[in-house]
Amino acid sequence: MPNEEAEDYIRPPTPPIDSKVAELASRVLSAESSSKPTESRGKDDDEADDEAMSDDDGELFAELEREDDLELANLRERRMEALKAELSKTRDLREQEHGRYTEITDEKEVIKTSANEAKCVIHFYHRDFRRCQIMDKHLELIAPHHFKTRFIRVFVENVPWLVDKLQIKVLPCVISFVGGVTKDKLIGFEELGNDDAFTTAALELRLAQSGVIETRTPKTQLVSKYAGRSIRDKEAEDDEDWRSDE
Repeated sequence: MPNEEAEDYIRPPTPPIDSKVAELASRVLSAESSSKPTESRGKDDDEADDEAMSDDDGELFAELEREDDLELANLRERRMEALKAELSKTRDLREQEHGRYTEITDEKEVIKTSANEAKCVIHFYHRDFRRCQIMDKHLELIAPHHFKTRFIRVFVENVPWLVDKLQIKVLPCVISFVGGVTKDKLIGFEELGNDDAFTTAALELRLAQSGVIETRTPKTQLVSKYAGRSIRDKEAEDDEDWRSDE
């Protein structure tokens, strides 16, 4: 006698039945049970019942197909609505300069932008500092790949209140804001190997650690065209202190 426990163990699980399929199957079984032939029924009666049951089966399958078509139509409609909403959001972000690396000269506008944007990267720079120019080139490459984050540059002499408030003493200085709150401050190139030839991918990964941008896969990470090119100037060897009183 076979072992029942072994049979239960190797028996594959019964696949779940869709509720609509189960309902239709129940109706078919009910129709069959109500039309079982008896001794008093003739052959013609049985053939008529078989034909009627065949028609019922066709109607049931047609009903199931209509249900599937309706579900697919609803799914398509929901996806279209989601796509329209995403496109509308993208247009709004583009109008707000997302996907670009831009400059803001008004201090109040800088404060407003850092407070209102969900994610924002601000590069505080000075025109005379070469390392600030290097940072500009990398951020300009990164910005188009992180559309949900606003990237801006600010000339330090235009924003004296912010410079004092954020205690910016060494340039370049890149500050990340998430939800209007300062999340990270990248000062100079020390965390980038203290080398002018750091890659754009290294800066991108560093920014992602603060959550201001999303980490991208290695296949799509950027490698700057400036990688391998170093400015061998004594002024640019170390991070530049732009404040004469420090």
